[in-house]
Amino acid sequence: MVSQYASEVQELVSANAIMVFSKSWCPYCKMAKSTLDKESVEHTDLELDQIETGEDIQRAIYELTNQRTVPAIFIGGKFVGGNSDLQMLKKNGELKNLIKAAFD
Repeated sequence: MVSQYASEVQELVSANAIMVFSKSWCPYCKMAKSTLDKESVEHTDLELDQIETGEDIQRAIYELTNQRTVPAIFIGGKFVGGNSDLQMLKKNGELKNLIKAAFD
């Protein structure tokens, strides 16, 4: 059974072309958001350390993706991973295509 918070995560991912679940103090989160900023794309960030249900949402992300850490990045409704995954997508040229597809 999908938890209430997993449903919330799925709704956020569906409603936003690029969704980043983050923590405000996390250097990897900052790097990922900076990479997206440099691509000049709109992204929605949810700082889990700044909301009451942050831990619940992080557990739900794990339920859905098997990833415990942040950032947890979704592009076009698909989980792409964390910062290192995002940097690899950028390096191999796939990031632009994923972004384009997310906004089409």
